[in-house]
Amino acid sequence: MGYKPTDVIWKNGEWVAWEDATVHVMAHALHYGSSVFEGVRAYNTHRGPAVFRNADHAGRLIDSARMYAMDLGVTRADIERLCREVVTRNGLGSAYIRPVAYRAEGTFSLTPGDDAPVEFSVGAIEWGEYLGDGALTEGIDVCCSSWRRLPTSAAPVMSKAGGHYLNAQLIAGEAKRNGYAEGLALDGNGNLSEGSSENIFVVHRGVVHTPPLSASVLAGITRDTVMTLALEAGLTVREHSIPRELLYCADEIFLTGTAAEITPVRSVDRTPVGDGTPGAVTKRLQGLFFGLFDGTTPDKWGWLDFTEPDVHTNGVAESSSFQESA
Repeated sequence: MGYKPTDVIWKNGEWVAWEDATVHVMAHALHYGSSVFEGVRAYNTHRGPAVFRNADHAGRLIDSARMYAMDLGVTRADIERLCREVVTRNGLGSAYIRPVAYRAEGTFSLTPGDDAPVEFSVGAIEWGEYLGDGALTEGIDVCCSSWRRLPTSAAPVMSKAGGHYLNAQLIAGEAKRNGYAEGLALDGNGNLSEGSSENIFVVHRGVVHTPPLSASVLAGITRDTVMTLALEAGLTVREHSIPRELLYCADEIFLTGTAAEITPVRSVDRTPVGDGTPGAVTKRLQGLFFGLFDGTTPDKWGWLDFTEPDVHTNGVAESSSFQESA
């Protein structure tokens, strides 16, 4: 799952060569995990490259920084523009974009203030299926992890912060060592939370279920996209606490995320989900989601932010503000 370097990265106000976008070994973020970031996808659509839900990702990055008292030094519009521009400057069509803000060197204090200034960079790479070749069409095998998700009483888990991903590494690492593609974590109350870096949906008797934000889940933008598309398609979506045992009698399960997109789950703890193949609801939602990029699903919400200005307008607003679905 390695990636190839691209040409340039935006770092602290200028475009620099990939190999020159370095960070000092005494950076505060390296020692304490004091960073916030986003994962953003650009798709090579039927109308040219477009960043998906660019404004919403930029808004979440700003919110993440606010929770950790980090001044990004850039505006939401700046972030959106840089995410478009990094795709164009690197000659990419489809891309995975990584804006990241982190505290640089200057102090080892846990209250760094201005002594460890915040730096900001935006890079992009080409990246395929996050959970492995064939994951989107064939599904993956997952397990319930022995590691719990960080509770909201211990950290602001709605912030996409670098330090939080130590917990994610434990969940994913345990799963991989035991022969699974991914691990699912429970929250502090023993109810379903999310994967190491994906939100989760469970289809049971025709209803689409997903854990609430109070279950220590990230407010996923792909999660919100899927909930919106499901409601638009007339499906019933319920956001509520989900006991672990529903996993073993589910008709379908799928994971969502910017990297994972919509990935079917074919088994949990060696127990097949449904007949062990991606189900009809999952396939339908995949079709609606990827249809946004080939034109078969109308972009009613203005989610596609085209990298070329002459194709921005398509009869809807250029961007939307992220609102969590109920």
